[in-house]
Amino acid sequence: MGVIKYIKEEMKIVRERDPAIKSSLEVFLYPSFKAIIRYRVANWLYRRKRYFLARWISQRTVRKTGIEIHPGATIGKGLFIDHGIGVVIGETAIIGDNVTLYQGVTLGGTGKEKGKRHPTIENNVMISAGAKILGSFTIGENSKVGAGSVVLSEVPPNSTVVGVPGRIVKRDNKRIPREDLDQVHLPDPFLNDIVSLKKENEYLKNELKKVCNRFDDIKRTCEKIDELDRLLTEYKDKTGGQNENL
Repeated sequence: MGVIKYIKEEMKIVRERDPAIKSSLEVFLYPSFKAIIRYRVANWLYRRKRYFLARWISQRTVRKTGIEIHPGATIGKGLFIDHGIGVVIGETAIIGDNVTLYQGVTLGGTGKEKGKRHPTIENNVMISAGAKILGSFTIGENSKVGAGSVVLSEVPPNSTVVGVPGRIVKRDNKRIPREDLDQVHLPDPFLNDIVSLKKENEYLKNELKKVCNRFDDIKRTCEKIDELDRLLTEYKDKTGGQNENL
């Protein structure tokens, strides 16, 4: 792909996913645009084992944009990083096509292990602000990761992940279109658990009331029996024990 065609593609991506942009020229001011262009150069050098130059470019990019992309990372077409400050993409991370990242996202490792130690993000995934994806596993295509989530394990395709640690909420395996960038209206499994516990608590309270009502009925019956015994005793006393069969 030629440089001019590549820049046009990047302009199209930014205009498609950021409603704040008013003109194509603004793309040149975007930290995401600058960081990805410089990453492509650094990655070209890295693959030719010019590691120092590659890291020099990536480190200068961090200071200029606040976005840290290791030159060894593998990134497909159509990556968009909105705002970008605090985004970190590790050396062995793999990012597919049409992925959207928001500020503060980390695609990191969990220790000092060697080899593949960063996540693989498949096509058409959205990772919301402040989310942390830590470890060597895959986030399936067409998935969403909610803001502030910490994901530590595999995520199947067409899923939504929220919470700390991240919990998977399936969406009937329906594809999430790449234009769907809603970071707010995501399922909340913790709220669902609380609602479920509340319903169970109400059910148990109602059952306990039924048991208490039965005890009240038994108590009233016992009181009636006691009253009957008392009346029989009084009757016997009055009749001088003549009716022993009572």
